[in-house]
Amino acid sequence: MTSNQPIFDDNDPQDELITLNIGPTHPATHGVFQNVVQIDGERIVSGVSTIGYIHRAFEKIAEHRPFYQITPLTDRLNYCSAPINNMGWHMTVEKLLKIEIPKRVQYMRIIVMELARIADHIICNGILGVDTGAFSGFLYVMQEREFIYEIFEEICGARLTTNIGRIGGFERDFNAVAFDKIREFLKRYPPVLKEFEEMFVRNRIFIERTSGVAAVSAEEALDYSWSGPILRATGVDYDVRVQNPYCSYEEFDFEVPVGTTGDVYDRFMVRNEEMWQSLRIIEQALEKIEKEPKGVFHAEVPDFYLPPKEQVYTNMEALIYHFKIVMGEVDTPKAEVYHSVEGANGELGFYLIHDGGRSPYRLHFRRPSFVNYQMFAPMSAGMLISDAIINMSSLNVIAGELDA
Repeated sequence: MTSNQPIFDDNDPQDELITLNIGPTHPATHGVFQNVVQIDGERIVSGVSTIGYIHRAFEKIAEHRPFYQITPLTDRLNYCSAPINNMGWHMTVEKLLKIEIPKRVQYMRIIVMELARIADHIICNGILGVDTGAFSGFLYVMQEREFIYEIFEEICGARLTTNIGRIGGFERDFNAVAFDKIREFLKRYPPVLKEFEEMFVRNRIFIERTSGVAAVSAEEALDYSWSGPILRATGVDYDVRVQNPYCSYEEFDFEVPVGTTGDVYDRFMVRNEEMWQSLRIIEQALEKIEKEPKGVFHAEVPDFYLPPKEQVYTNMEALIYHFKIVMGEVDTPKAEVYHSVEGANGELGFYLIHDGGRSPYRLHFRRPSFVNYQMFAPMSAGMLISDAIINMSSLNVIAGELDA
């Protein structure tokens, strides 16, 4: 990490610092947040990060909402990979209720989460190319992100903020079109990803803009509780899917990519390799689904699983259950649980304290963007402004997840 030592002479009257606001306008900061920095020429001497411009009090709102009405809140954390947030929240409630999830449902969830991870990494690495002056790569891979959204739309009817899945599984089974599109994606994306890599991995300009920039040691990253691709870029192979498996990830054969220097280039490379690994995982999940009983898409939990809409419209009993579940009128245990998943930016956790009422007594989101961003200001000291922008891009800070 760059030294925090001043690079100017206090006794030299010619040396004069300028205060510069980076943000809260969106273009350079990838969201509505601000850094007030002191600069000497084009070099940052010190800075202070300011957040909260879009703070929406999601945790406080959750204390007044039953479980199902909290799911749309999680969509609006990291909206670049919203399905991972949805699944993480549902798994937290399932841990509270001790619900056993069928294997086929677990594999379906893995497919959706890995597709979301790829979509998120497409955004991060594509925009990193834009911030280093290469716009064409971003445009090239965006059409694949669009195709992933078509898959989500086929599964649940939504694209960005998906509200996908239910406590115990999914609202409906994946139809034949969804499975066909998933298999098509597995065929069409690898050559695109390979070409995307060829545009950047050995590109002299990209390497000189990113290699050695914002290098962080494993010790520093752990001191700041980093997780996800930026932690793995420092050489720490921590991945929630491996260390604390969920959804039967322990059955899958995949590698955890790690870097060596923890710089911007390593973060780019780790995310790129993670997309290859996600493709491997999705392919294995499809094979495993073929061996499971068809038509299973949720656990047998009638007290928490919404009845089919066609029954709600025609059957009084179904309408009553629908109302009770949505409004949180079903008895739930008093307990304290924590569940985490490997989000696109790192460990996404849900700490739930429940007193048996219709809403959580307390719900805390462990948001990786919030945790990872803490280090930005101190690590920017000594950097050129242009390098600080690229550093921020490589952290992939999503404002919705930062503020919550």
